[in-house]
Amino acid sequence: MRFELTKEYLDALQLAIAKQDVAWMKEHVFELHYADIGAMMDELEHEEAAYVYGLLDEETQGDLLMELDEDLREYVINTFSSKEIADQITQMDSDDAADLINELPEEKIEEIISHIDDDEAAEDLVDLLNYDPDTAGGLMQKEFIQARIDWPVNRCVVELRRQAEDVEKIFTIYVVDDTNKLLGFLSLKRLLFASPTTKIADLYQDKNVISVKTSDDSEDVAKIMEKYDLVSIPVVDLQNKLVGRITIDDVVDVIMDEADKDFQLASGISENIESSDSVWRISRARMPWLLIGMLGGIFGAQVISGFEGGISKVPALAFFIPLITAMGGNVGVQSSAIVVQSLARGTDQFGSILKKIGKESLVGVVNGLVLSIIIYGIAHFFDSSTLGLVVSISLFTVILFAAVFGTLIPLLLNKYKIDPALATGPFITTLNDVLGLFIYLTIGILMYGV
Repeated sequence: MRFELTKEYLDALQLAIAKQDVAWMKEHVFELHYADIGAMMDELEHEEAAYVYGLLDEETQGDLLMELDEDLREYVINTFSSKEIADQITQMDSDDAADLINELPEEKIEEIISHIDDDEAAEDLVDLLNYDPDTAGGLMQKEFIQARIDWPVNRCVVELRRQAEDVEKIFTIYVVDDTNKLLGFLSLKRLLFASPTTKIADLYQDKNVISVKTSDDSEDVAKIMEKYDLVSIPVVDLQNKLVGRITIDDVVDVIMDEADKDFQLASGISENIESSDSVWRISRARMPWLLIGMLGGIFGAQVISGFEGGISKVPALAFFIPLITAMGGNVGVQSSAIVVQSLARGTDQFGSILKKIGKESLVGVVNGLVLSIIIYGIAHFFDSSTLGLVVSISLFTVILFAAVFGTLIPLLLNKYKIDPALATGPFITTLNDVLGLFIYLTIGILMYGV
């Protein structure tokens, strides 16, 4: 049955913590999945959460630590000695352990590693710390199952049993040669049904071997795993030697982090922030795009002031300024969102991009015609047919330009290695506001002859 965190449960837990009722917590807390315990602890005060954490067994502590909110995790870690932290991270997958201690000061990292009794685990951890966190090397874990191509099945089974003691989830058996170069994959089904003396060389698959290099970007790894529908992928070095694997749970984290980042960029937030961050950090992240928006407003005001004489002679032109700016911004954001989505999925080939520009232009024409006809009738009803023509022609032109710019701008940003998600936020909105105002007032002045 799925656990549901309720206010009643939280109140009962806090009461048990205050009374130090360990028996109640053993019955109602310790048997839960570590992800549920993590969600529960995030709702507690830091002191309360640290108390609950200290009562858990080392294996649960190791699983739980990376589930905690960053501030809480830092607080909990500071309540333990370096030896205690070392004991806990030995219960974690190597990639999670590396992510955890990467957050600590360098002198603390060295102290923790010195307390790890397992020399091989310590070496793996040091190796992972040498990679950039945003690369396949920084994402991979050292726990995986491999078989030598020259092994017979009976020896392979014995070796795999030994290796499996350190691997929590087994997705694939990788086949390597005597220099540890990746050659292919071994099907567990074929291994189970094979004769004990059959060589792995006669059983493994060496076609369509998909792997990534340690230096590959984590976003590229996510795209590859999504494209080929993989639950794990081997990581090799520049000599094609097998050094680790990346599992689907780590890739999901990458995808979620990128989605959060793109959403914040599209909303005009320049840093990755959380609601729990300080007021200064949140304000600093929002300020750049607010300044850009204000600058765009100033340019818009300058455009209006340049047509002040014409507006004073035809005051009705001012009535539809909010409509023109709003429609231009909306259409631009819609078009850029489609392109950004395509770029994120890797479908950015030249031919498909040209098709998208053409398609978005046609969509702009269709939407522009429909909306222009509607606004003509409304403007004609309120004022005159001349105003109706001005607003309808302007709206059609603005929508078409916004669709084209909304498609082109993210492509240009992507070409110059700038995150195209910027195009779906205040950037494209501000640009289309100023351009839309200029188009509308220019057409109005020309058609009224003032």
